[in-house]
Amino acid sequence: MARTIQPERFGQLVQVATSTFICRGYRLTQMADVASALGVAKGTVYGYVDSKEALFDAAVRFADGHLPLPDPSKLPLRVPGQRSTLNYIRDRLAADGRETVLARVIDGTLAIDDPSEELAAVFSDLYQRIAQNRLAMKLVDRCATEYPELAAVWFGEGRWVQHQLLVKLIKTRSKQRLRSVEHPEVVARSILETIAFWAMHRHFDAAPQQVDDAVAQKAVIDLLVNGLLEK
Repeated sequence: MARTIQPERFGQLVQVATSTFICRGYRLTQMADVASALGVAKGTVYGYVDSKEALFDAAVRFADGHLPLPDPSKLPLRVPGQRSTLNYIRDRLAADGRETVLARVIDGTLAIDDPSEELAAVFSDLYQRIAQNRLAMKLVDRCATEYPELAAVWFGEGRWVQHQLLVKLIKTRSKQRLRSVEHPEVVARSILETIAFWAMHRHFDAAPQQVDDAVAQKAVIDLLVNGLLEK
């Protein structure tokens, strides 16, 4: 029951659950693990959520703080409807993907004449989007391999779409503004993995790099932009 635990601690539960899912994966994570990490009895967690499925759904939606936490009267959160979590992830990926500088440059709705400024804008936007959503993205990335349907959405409709758009940009610009690139697919993947590491993965590394976020972003963007510019 919701009264067995202070409603304001729901945010703490989301953060602890997110960390636990990232560490252990979806299948191995048990409600007892989350309760132990939060320092409460397992039954207390059920005052917030009805099930592990509901807890994972809450972590995906609320981990990065972009959505307001549910009203206490809505607790405990019920088991999400069939494919609800999957559809939420799909819709978020599609909406965010349409708004990226990369997508807008490719579809012609954003024009940046200077090659250096264009690349910097594309890479900085991708970096910031990953950084702002790093908890939910790491959570989904960690758990997607355990579920084919989630993997299809995350890798096929999320990461792969961005990769293909970046390949297209590199192919187009290498004929016009940038150095010649022999293997754009390899270069595009290397760029995305570099951005993802510094914006997201390093924060979960067992030996984290003690570098200020702003410093890391500037260094990474400068490296990537200068690597593609015509010499």
